Amino acid sequence: MTTEPVSFPRLHARTQRFTLGAPRAFTVAPDASRVVFLRSDSGTDRANSLRVLDLEGGGERVAADPRALLGGAGERLSPEERARRERSREGGAGIVAYATDTAVELASFALSGRLFTAELRAGTARELPVAGPVIDPRPSPDGRHIAYVAGGALRVVGAEGEGDRALAEPESENVTYGLAEFVAAEEMHRSRGFWWAPGADRLLVARADDTPVRRWWISDPAHPVREPQRVAYPAAGTPNADVRLFVIGLDGVRTEVSWDRAGYPYLAQVHWSAAGAPLLLVQARDQRSQLYLAVDPDTGATRMVHADEDPVWLDLFAGVPCWSPSGQLVRIADEGGARVLAVGERPLTGPQLHVRAVLDVSDDDVLVSASAGEEAAEPETGEVHVYRVNELGMERVSEEPGVHSAVRAGGVTVLVSATLDRPGAQVRVLRGGKQVASVPSYAENPGLSPRVTLTQGGARRIPCAVLMPTDYPGDTPLPVLMDPYGGPHGQRVVAAHNAHLTSQWFADQGFAVIVADGRGTPGRSPAWEKAIHHDFTVTLDDQIEALQDLAKTYPLDLGRVAIRGWSYGGYLAALAVLRRPDVFHAAVAGAPVTDWRLYDTHYTERYLGDPAADPQAYAGSSLVTDDGLVDPAGPHRPLMIVHGLADDNVVVAHSLRLSSALLAAGRPHEVLPLSGVTHMTPQEQVAENLLLLQVDFLRRALP
Repeated sequence: MTTEPVSFPRLHARTQRFTLGAPRAFTVAPDASRVVFLRSDSGTDRANSLRVLDLEGGGERVAADPRALLGGAGERLSPEERARRERSREGGAGIVAYATDTAVELASFALSGRLFTAELRAGTARELPVAGPVIDPRPSPDGRHIAYVAGGALRVVGAEGEGDRALAEPESENVTYGLAEFVAAEEMHRSRGFWWAPGADRLLVARADDTPVRRWWISDPAHPVREPQRVAYPAAGTPNADVRLFVIGLDGVRTEVSWDRAGYPYLAQVHWSAAGAPLLLVQARDQRSQLYLAVDPDTGATRMVHADEDPVWLDLFAGVPCWSPSGQLVRIADEGGARVLAVGERPLTGPQLHVRAVLDVSDDDVLVSASAGEEAAEPETGEVHVYRVNELGMERVSEEPGVHSAVRAGGVTVLVSATLDRPGAQVRVLRGGKQVASVPSYAENPGLSPRVTLTQGGARRIPCAVLMPTDYPGDTPLPVLMDPYGGPHGQRVVAAHNAHLTSQWFADQGFAVIVADGRGTPGRSPAWEKAIHHDFTVTLDDQIEALQDLAKTYPLDLGRVAIRGWSYGGYLAALAVLRRPDVFHAAVAGAPVTDWRLYDTHYTERYLGDPAADPQAYAGSSLVTDDGLVDPAGPHRPLMIVHGLADDNVVVAHSLRLSSALLAAGRPHEVLPLSGVTHMTPQEQVAENLLLLQVDFLRRALP
């Protein structure tokens, strides 16, 4: 009896894009004795275990097994935890996040809303009986207490399970303590709402009141007996949640932190370490000015450490702001046309490097993630490297071309490296620059290798990936499939194998696939990212420029050009066939933003401004207005619109309004509603069939 091989679409869905079984979420103990991480048991297993790699000869062991801890019972997630996972695009199960004390001796995590701890040296785990459902448990720096959120209250319990109590309880159903509000989690990448003091005697706690935020209703038409879900959604130009910050002692004493919240309402980042006072980064609503504030935890008073201003907007970056061990402010800034690392008031990098994140700060150097800058000696299309930077210069830690990231502590660096020539990512543990261990991945082999060329297109040198069918002899022009994300925060042209798997599968269906990262995408320069200010349509111009330039080199049939995308890419796909039907002949638009007035404040206002003050920016960049299609003229091109009905990020109203406007204009189109599906598509059957249905549509649209 023979077993039929599993198709790529099914394997792609079953393995959650070949991420299951791959190690992640690394923490290095400051004494350099062990590395803690998460990994599931196979490439099709969603349940992550907490694991420890002993660097002193003990090998790898399981510190906490979610199946054993739950007694074989399935996970049950609270609505609040589901929302947190949606914001972070977390599709895994089991232990999906954990936190440790300073010594990395004790870890805490939540399973099915229950609180667990693990002693990382002993390898034992147990449940603490506390009020639930538990969200985001975090040990105190000394490991003696665990703080967590339950029912909107910030609570604390002893590490042995004693003295469970609330430190701050919500005054109404619209108030939470210790959780990030919607735009902080979705757009600022601030997923947490409380921070322990280094002395473990008090915490900084965010209070979010979403009473001012307008309420939307997300229904499930496939189940009309269910009540619609009521959500607080801060659409562009409407009120945000009111966010305040308190210092709260373990004795319950509360002190409010004061700053100009009217002028700087966004609490973007918080840092509290032994190197200095609590540090806040607060932003103005228009994101053109921001303040770095040091907090006096005894009085709640703040003093300005630094201020930034930009005529366009200011970006937020992972790992900053923070203090160096010597007490200097570490930040990433746009100066002289470059994105640089600054320590104190001095930039330590220049235009040769485009700094993306701070990974670690030590007495000797700062570890950063960076791409080649505009003035680099050679272009490194799609590459991201790890560098050590100090006042004497910089040294590249990662060597081979690829996409690299790192975690470091105690002289030990965990280097995660993805390259074009091998599936997945390699994890090496380095000490003194030499490999002392590795962490294996159990991820599935995709069964195909991208036939990809990284290049540049057009006068703007737009980063591009070109993929041809695996068995293509190169003698006939091919129909073209543009496969972009193409907007802010979404770099698709990367020197990593697995990033191009889906594009290669589409190529193997008979297409020349082009992925282009035009203006607005990250990783090149501040000017490149900010060129979309008040006009998203320039991202379409760059797709066209890349296509037409690459046609001079590659056998592309410009009479048969399709485009597909999801989220911003879905918007770009619909924009392409509506605005430029002379270039694009079919499109698949997944979860597209069609009316930017319906998207959230922090993202949309950064790029398009206030809809009341800048209505033309919204009208010019949207696909529909209250009167219908923005541009109703031009040939009709086949368009498939796909949208999850449970999406609370890009709500289905976007696609419904576009469909109504198309119908009113007499434009044929297809709509594929996905019942019960959010902005992610983790369901195996849904994810698999989405790929198959797109290919079927494209073959019909481009005969």
